Amino acid sequence: MSIHEPPQGERLQKVLARAGYGSRRRCEELIDQGRVRVDGEVARLGRRVDPDAARITVDDAPAPTAPGHVYYLLNKPVGVVTTADDPQGRSTVIDLVPSEPRVFSVGRLDRATEGLLILTNDGDLSHLLSHPSHGVIKEYLAQVHGDPSPQAVRRLREGVLLDDGITAPARVSRVAPGLLRIAIHEGRNRQVRRMCTAVGHEVLRLVRTRIGPVADTSLAPGTYRELTTAEVRRLGEAAVGRVTVPG
Repeated sequence: MSIHEPPQGERLQKVLARAGYGSRRRCEELIDQGRVRVDGEVARLGRRVDPDAARITVDDAPAPTAPGHVYYLLNKPVGVVTTADDPQGRSTVIDLVPSEPRVFSVGRLDRATEGLLILTNDGDLSHLLSHPSHGVIKEYLAQVHGDPSPQAVRRLREGVLLDDGITAPARVSRVAPGLLRIAIHEGRNRQVRRMCTAVGHEVLRLVRTRIGPVADTSLAPGTYRELTTAEVRRLGEAAVGRVTVPG
C-alpha cells in the first residue's frame, strides 16, 4: 500500500462501475491493465479512494466519479449572455440552470449565438474542453448572407487570415443555399462569424449543434438537461483524443 493511499474509502472498481465503466469485473480489468490512475499514480487492484477528493483518470481522461459534480447541457437562446453575472442586468446562462451547486460555463457563446453549452462545477473537465491544445470539435450551423461558392467553402476549410492569425483547417460543408455546417477546434472570440465575414458572407444566424461527441436536437431553446455519465466520460475521452467525433 502506498503511503499516499487513504486507509479508508471505497474500492476503486466499485467507484468506476458506478461511473459507468462496466461491471466491477470489467473495472478490475481496467485497473489491472494499468489504464487507471489516482492522483497521477497508476492504480493497483485493491486500491481504496475517496471519490470526493481523488482525481481519477481512465486512459488519461478524467473519470466522472465525484458525487458532488454536476454537468448540464443547455440550449442557449439568443440574447442570453455567457457570464456568471452581468452588470447590465441581462439574462445569463446561470439563470437558466439550478442555482445550487454553483456551476460555470465551459467556454462562451456570444449573445447573438444560440445552441449547445455545457455548464459544470468540474474544473478538470472544463479545462480539458476549453483549452485549444486538446482540440475538442465544436460544430455550428451558420446561415449567411448570400450563397458561398465552392471557392469560399474551400478557403474556410483550409484556413482564412483574421486579425489574430490564420485559422486552423476546419470541416465545412454547404448544407443548403446560404447555410453552412462548420466544425472548428479553436476557441477564438467570435471565430465562426469572423471566418465567414473574411470570405464575404456575413453570418445572419449561428447555432452551435455539437460539442465533441455530444449533440441533442430535441433540447428546446432555454432548456437544459443533465449529461449522462456516458456523455461526460466520452467528452473527457474526446479531449484526450480517445474517441472520434462524427463529422
